[in-house]
Amino acid sequence: MVNFFKKYHKWLGVLITVFILFFSFSGIILNHRELFSGIDVDRNILPKDYSYNSWNNAAVKNTLKLDENNILIYGNIGVWKTDSTFQKFDNFNFGFPKGIDNKKICKLYLNSKGDLFAGTFFGLFIYNYHNKIWQKVEIPVSNQRITDIIEKDEELLVMTRSYLLKTQDYKNFEVVTIPVPVNYDNKVGLFKTLWVIHSGEIYGEIGKLLVDIVGIIFIFLTITGLIFFVNKYLIKNRRKRNKVTKNLKKSNKWNLKWHNKIGWITIIFLFITTLTGMFLRPPLLIAIANAKVSKIPYTKLDSPNPWFDKLRRIIYDDENKRFVLATLDGFYYSDDNFKSKLKKFKTQPPASIMGVNVFEKIRNEIYLIGSFEGLFEWNSETGMIIDHITHKKYNKSKQKGSPIGEYLITGMSKDFKNNEIYFTFNKGAIGQSKANSFVAMPKSIKNLPISLWNLALEVHTARIYAFLIGGFYILLVPLSGFIILFILISGFVVWYKKHKRIN
Repeated sequence: MVNFFKKYHKWLGVLITVFILFFSFSGIILNHRELFSGIDVDRNILPKDYSYNSWNNAAVKNTLKLDENNILIYGNIGVWKTDSTFQKFDNFNFGFPKGIDNKKICKLYLNSKGDLFAGTFFGLFIYNYHNKIWQKVEIPVSNQRITDIIEKDEELLVMTRSYLLKTQDYKNFEVVTIPVPVNYDNKVGLFKTLWVIHSGEIYGEIGKLLVDIVGIIFIFLTITGLIFFVNKYLIKNRRKRNKVTKNLKKSNKWNLKWHNKIGWITIIFLFITTLTGMFLRPPLLIAIANAKVSKIPYTKLDSPNPWFDKLRRIIYDDENKRFVLATLDGFYYSDDNFKSKLKKFKTQPPASIMGVNVFEKIRNEIYLIGSFEGLFEWNSETGMIIDHITHKKYNKSKQKGSPIGEYLITGMSKDFKNNEIYFTFNKGAIGQSKANSFVAMPKSIKNLPISLWNLALEVHTARIYAFLIGGFYILLVPLSGFIILFILISGFVVWYKKHKRIN
């Protein structure tokens, strides 16, 4: 049995070397988005799927009409000013920090006073018309990723992933207390729990640094194991030619000693990091997507804020006199200005776990919901759901499947020839009809880079390999996970048997 473990520990380790190194390096980058936000990568050196084509790859979130002749188009491309025909595009990103990641816009909002705001991944910005630059607005929360901006009673409401803030002067912000929902059980999604364990965020910055160290240990074990493997063949070859092997033997002794020592000391951390990562991607993700568990005490998850990292979009419905919130746990409403517990709608529209990208009221009690599951008209009173693109009634499948639909909606605009344009991640811009086809991407936008953080995400989720193996890339994370778990277990068994025999 020991020989079996020894043999496959070696060969599987060699086979998966590149994957482990890529997972480790990319994971460290993902843990520090703001730190790496200023570094970009040219899309031209990446597989074709990463090139912008017809406004794909989440290029656009929405458009904002300033007046009859000026329209702002925004999203992962930043902000660009165009005209009513969408023929001329001018850079409107001056003032944002360096790096395309710092220019990604979640929401642009023009309030009743004429002030223009941008909600980004790293904070709230206001446009200085005199100097023609964006200036950052300080807000009293640590995680400043903005998810939505609205206005009510001449107050600006700014939503982050955990808090709702309101202000009148843009200097003094009040944190709105959003009550717990009806039947609140103080539980959190299993997916979120595994996510923060995998990243180390469960214990804040210290936890993330600990997982960084785990990543470095993976790199160390992979490199020392590879050196040991290569050296054995070099020693064998040099012996045949009667050459000195002393230095190679010395190198192997050192590599084996520390490979074993570091490996067995940290195996629990390596095991947990690998196991949690496997469930963060399909197909294993499907099994846990809707599961909820108790919060782990004394961790970041154990927050008194019931909406911690759950807030995504907000609407104030004037006709029905209520706030409607899209959250990670579903859609809720408050019809008394957040004075009592939030109520969850009896029927819920389809919305991807990756977030709601389109959220607006159409008429009466009907809302338009767009995400990676598609674009739907949802009647919040009757529960009727219609596919907005195909105009067919939506029937939810009873079987668990992929959490994405045919149209991966990333945004929508109604400002092009007064018609609707749907922006999808995979198919780009889609008009209501061929006659309403959207304009081609100008080179100035098409040649925008990808952020290093986003490239690391593509590597870490294995999507980067899709150009080689197509849809089978989805199996790489679970398969790699199972192989790494076997390597860890087999390595420990071999070490333990040898250590026990020596002692």
